[in-house]
Amino acid sequence: MTLHAQSIMATARSLADAVASRAAEADRQGAMPPEDASDLMESGFLRMVVPAEYGGLDLPMADCIAAHLELAKASASTALVAGMTIQVFGNEREQRTWPQAMYARLCRAVAEGALINSVASEPNMGSPSRGAFYETNAVLTDDGWLINGHKQWITGGRHLTHMLVKLSIGEEDATILVPADAKGLDWHETWGESLSLRASNSHDLYLNDVLVPEENLVTRGTVPKKGPNAWFPMVSASVYLGAALAARDAVIAYALERVPTALGEPIATLPKIQRQIGELDAKLQAARTLLLDAAQRWDPNNREAAYPRIVMAKHVATTTAASATGDALRIAGGSAIGTALPIERYFRDSQAGSMHPPSGDTALEIIGRYAIDRFQEGTHA
Repeated sequence: MTLHAQSIMATARSLADAVASRAAEADRQGAMPPEDASDLMESGFLRMVVPAEYGGLDLPMADCIAAHLELAKASASTALVAGMTIQVFGNEREQRTWPQAMYARLCRAVAEGALINSVASEPNMGSPSRGAFYETNAVLTDDGWLINGHKQWITGGRHLTHMLVKLSIGEEDATILVPADAKGLDWHETWGESLSLRASNSHDLYLNDVLVPEENLVTRGTVPKKGPNAWFPMVSASVYLGAALAARDAVIAYALERVPTALGEPIATLPKIQRQIGELDAKLQAARTLLLDAAQRWDPNNREAAYPRIVMAKHVATTTAASATGDALRIAGGSAIGTALPIERYFRDSQAGSMHPPSGDTALEIIGRYAIDRFQEGTHA
């Protein structure tokens, strides 16, 4: 591990300690604590994905995912907020679809603590990964771009400093940079009572005659890409796997502390409990190993060969997290149903993993096609 990687891991653990102390109350309130946002911005954590020439650490995917797992163990909600900036800039570092001046400007902003998210989803289209036409639109006026529309699931909400708004200009797709302090932004706090990630501030946003300078246009029309965004599935996988690892730690702590009168010693001494925790840990460690291995093997110059393993790692991590947190609930028993233990929060948070693409049949088809192709080539492991 390089010195920069060691440094960012230390930062991640320090940040996680602070975030974890606020996570339960944040979940109850259904809101990300302002302290979490300020800690993220002031810690330098997000610098890890920014090139060195713009003030970052330029760490590879494997180091970024390992550090992000540490934060996710503290709070899946806060990790998701941080993860949006990480995946946007990790992908753009490889793809370079933005004008150089805009890329440099935003990289420097992140290095200085900015929280940035791509704002794409809309009520009538859902996730843009399925392909649809943006109803949010921009019109060029003498004063700049005039933007109107309704966006949803904007992770980070008011804590964001910048938004990369996906929209339509006439019949073309485009992306325009909108600063968080722009006039005409109307936040609707729709997310706080959701099943999962209640403190991620993934709210709705109405843009009512929002005016931004003409130079804030980031992309317009067809944007040549080298392939899919591998950072998004890896970052989302680390969020949910981190929650499951935290559930494992919580149930072990409970097993060491729980001393039934009839037993007279911690339930952790029981072979049955040890076996259940062993089964839980074995599948979590397998998922973690696959995730970090896929990140280590990721080669942006050979995407076609490397991407199916990314999809596999994401699929295994999220499905394992969903089932493993259920296992943790059952091991702890009735005590885990209430809020005295954090396990029920980890369980709820982990259930959202399947909502992030690629997932379900789409993910399995990608994995399956690649396995078939490799077998036919005689290269299947």
